[in-house]
Amino acid sequence: MSVTTFCNGRVFDGKRLHDLAAIRFEDGLAVALEPEAELAPEGRVVDLGGDILSPGYVDLQVNGGGGVMLGDTPSVETLRRIAEAHRSLGVAALLPTLITDTPETTRATIAAVRAAVAEGVPGIAGLHLEGPHLSLARKGAHDPALIRPMTAEDLDLLLDAAAALPVLKITLAPENVTEAQVAALARAGVLVSLGHSDADYETCQRYAAAGARVVTHLFNAMSQLGSRAPGLVGAALDTGALSVGLIADGVHVHPASLRAAWAAKTGPGRMFLVSDAMAVAGTDLDGFELGGRWITRRDGRLTLGDGTLAGADLDLTTAIRVLVKEARVPLETALQAATAVPAALIGRTVAPLRLAETIRIRSDLSGVSWAG
Repeated sequence: MSVTTFCNGRVFDGKRLHDLAAIRFEDGLAVALEPEAELAPEGRVVDLGGDILSPGYVDLQVNGGGGVMLGDTPSVETLRRIAEAHRSLGVAALLPTLITDTPETTRATIAAVRAAVAEGVPGIAGLHLEGPHLSLARKGAHDPALIRPMTAEDLDLLLDAAAALPVLKITLAPENVTEAQVAALARAGVLVSLGHSDADYETCQRYAAAGARVVTHLFNAMSQLGSRAPGLVGAALDTGALSVGLIADGVHVHPASLRAAWAAKTGPGRMFLVSDAMAVAGTDLDGFELGGRWITRRDGRLTLGDGTLAGADLDLTTAIRVLVKEARVPLETALQAATAVPAALIGRTVAPLRLAETIRIRSDLSGVSWAG
């Protein structure tokens, strides 16, 4: 039997952060988590030096990594390359994300993810389709020529995909999708997310009542919170049925706005972190091509030629650091937002700890490695 004891650090078990804790694994499974003074070290002993043990991250918005974008060549190999890049950044499970594209590419991507899941490609938990049924007014970096209303054929394709995949998340806008279509998707088990929308507060509440459960990258590409018009931002914070994704890089959202949003969120829906990562994730590339347009990587930003943000140059350890050190969110809460909260949305659990899925986060939140 293989026995490993970690000591002299902190242990996050998916719910609570345990200070001055020790944890013992036997044959890769956690069997004891106690205050360090109460757990005698056995087997191989690892001194954490103040570092944090945690379940691996769960990222529900990953557009690319390892130098490739999902939509460039949808295939099992592309998915494997993206997953490997993000595993190097501490991600145990992810939803590869296809941004607005053609029907043909969408079908090819669904088929590729289905094949990757069947092959057991590590980390691939399902699929996130961000578009093409978005608002032109809030398109962001999405190709406006490909944005369109959801048709009956589109709905049939998505319902078939929901039946074939373990998880299907779809970001859509009320401007191009009906409440009846949202209800049909929700009944089929699709994780419907509102995003890239200029819809008003009341409309967003109706779509939440129809079955939407998530909001995509709060504050970005959506109607804003105003004194007399709360918009999608207001609906996301005020509607308990909605959980809310955030890009906490200090670029997409100011730390003061992060802090205010975290304090304002009505439950039971919760805030969670996403990377919105692009092809450069896990590489030292200085840019990449997206739909024939060059995206420049500079100073933690990814931008089109006109300065429009195009995804994020972010990993979830950095997001946790920004959330804790700049937005003053408690570390335990930030860790939940990168693990247990997104995991629950896709029907996964991050506890009990398994050594093969456990990461070691540096005490200053400057980096991550795999504990096993």
